[in-house]
Amino acid sequence: MSITSPQGPVRRALIVHAHPEPDSFSSAQAAAAADQLRAQGVDLRLVDLHAEGWDPVLAREQFLDGPGYFKPQAEQLHAAAGGTLADPVRTQLDQLQEADLLVLSFPLWWFSMPAIMKGWVDRVFVMGATFGGEHGIFADGGMRHKKAMLLLTTGGSSASFAPGATDGYGDLDTFLFHIHRGMLEFVGYDVLPPVVTYGPARLTEAGRAAAIDRVRAQVAATVGA
Repeated sequence: MSITSPQGPVRRALIVHAHPEPDSFSSAQAAAAADQLRAQGVDLRLVDLHAEGWDPVLAREQFLDGPGYFKPQAEQLHAAAGGTLADPVRTQLDQLQEADLLVLSFPLWWFSMPAIMKGWVDRVFVMGATFGGEHGIFADGGMRHKKAMLLLTTGGSSASFAPGATDGYGDLDTFLFHIHRGMLEFVGYDVLPPVVTYGPARLTEAGRAAAIDRVRAQVAATVGA
């Protein structure tokens, strides 16, 4: 069985999760999304960056043994072409390329993703594999014909992120633009609407349970169940 969305079937999915607390609502949300995808017959991989001790730093030592000018994207391009990417990046990239759907799960910190997840993007969105080299960018990116979605929590209420709010933070889509356009669409993904729980810390137990139910329903609907 596979899920069919307007852009095509989802047979394999990758959830990359970034929250340091396994009992957080963000972590519960990721688990609920994973359960929903599995229930719909999707072959799922879940990467918990904190649990796996992911190193977010893209460093010269990962490519060069000695001195020399270090240009990260050029080294990525060379390693991708030569098949010399080392683990854990090689394994993460393989899982990324196999997945029809990428879900990035995280709490919105400073109107962006946590540093550990940005470091995952820095290291795994390899030039020469996800863009560049034989690939282009945007419609010609290496991840074209695949889908991506954000699964996130916020500290503020939905009203504080509403377009035109005069006493809030501003339109959430504005804060997500650099991720949607600058990361996901840049490498070719079709970006699906984000799944958001606003202010879970302010919800009652019943409210959090209802929010988890909404996550399940939105994940199912978003990927075309």
